[in-house]
Amino acid sequence: MKLPIIKKLAAFVADDRDQDFLLETIDTLEAISEVPSLKDEELDVIGELLSNLYGAVEVQKEIDAGTPQREALNGFMKRVMGSIDV
Repeated sequence: MKLPIIKKLAAFVADDRDQDFLLETIDTLEAISEVPSLKDEELDVIGELLSNLYGAVEVQKEIDAGTPQREALNGFMKRVMGSIDV
């Protein structure tokens, strides 16, 4: 996951766009990931894109609930890092 990408995607949604754009992109990438002829490197790229998209969706939910963007981003990354440290 890359925080600048998550931040950019969250801003994309905040700029008068619907979160459905991200959700539809997630659905599309998940469908593509099921193609049996994909190489491991290609799956890695799709996985990285998906993790950033899911992260942006979570951050945007926090922002929509009234959390300032910086706090939402930092809180999300702390949760991610906490789950990795386990």
